[in-house]
Amino acid sequence: MHYTIRKTARPPTLTGDWNGSIWSEAETLTIELFHPKSSTHRPGVSARLLYDDKGIYVHFKVQDQYIRSVNTRPMDPVCQDSCVEFFFKPKSGGGYLNVEGNCGGTFLAFYIEDHRRSPNGFEKFTRLDLNWMAQIRSYHTLPAIVDPEITAPCEWQLEYVIPIPLIEAYTGPLGSLSGQTWQANFYKCGDKTSHPHWGSWASIGDALDFHQPEKFAAICFQ
Repeated sequence: MHYTIRKTARPPTLTGDWNGSIWSEAETLTIELFHPKSSTHRPGVSARLLYDDKGIYVHFKVQDQYIRSVNTRPMDPVCQDSCVEFFFKPKSGGGYLNVEGNCGGTFLAFYIEDHRRSPNGFEKFTRLDLNWMAQIRSYHTLPAIVDPEITAPCEWQLEYVIPIPLIEAYTGPLGSLSGQTWQANFYKCGDKTSHPHWGSWASIGDALDFHQPEKFAAICFQ
C-alpha cells in the first residue's frame, strides 16, 4: 500500500474546492478500515494531498452523521469530536507528527519520538509550540462548535497546509521532498460522539491504537 503525493505549481486556495483544477491533480485515498470496537456508523472518508516547496496541503472530505465539535482551543482533545487525522514520519529512525483536526477546524499536534504509553501520554513526545500551530492555515465547512450533535447525514470538509519549516523545526532539515518516501497513516474518529468509530487507511490490526508507527504505510513524493 502506498500513496503518491504530487507536486503542485499552484498552491490550493484553502476554499474547499475539492473538484477544482488544483485538487483534481491529486490522487484520492479512502479511509475504509474500521476497528471492530466501532459503532455501526461507518463514515465515508476521502483525502487528497499535494505539496510544494513551502508546505504539504491536506484535504479531507467526509460523508458523516452524528457530528459533534466542542473542543475549540488549540491542543484540545479533538479526537473526542468528529475528527480526521494525518500521522507522518519523515525520517527512518526519527519521530512522527500526529496532526489531528476536528470538523470545526481546531487542531492538536505532537512530535512523538517514543510512542510507548506513559502517565504523561507517551515516553518521549513534544507538544507543538502554539506559535507553530498558528501557522497551520485551514478551511472548514462546519462551524467551530457543533452542539447539539448533527444527527442527519452531512458532508463536511477540512483543508489545511502544514508549512515545511514547521516540520523541520522538529525533524531537522528535510531537503527537497521530491523522490522522498515517508511513512504515514490517515484516520477518522469520533470518540465522544453518539456513534463512536475508529477508521484508518492502513490497517492498525487488533489494537485500538492509532499510535503504531510500525504499521504506517508509504507516502511517496513525486
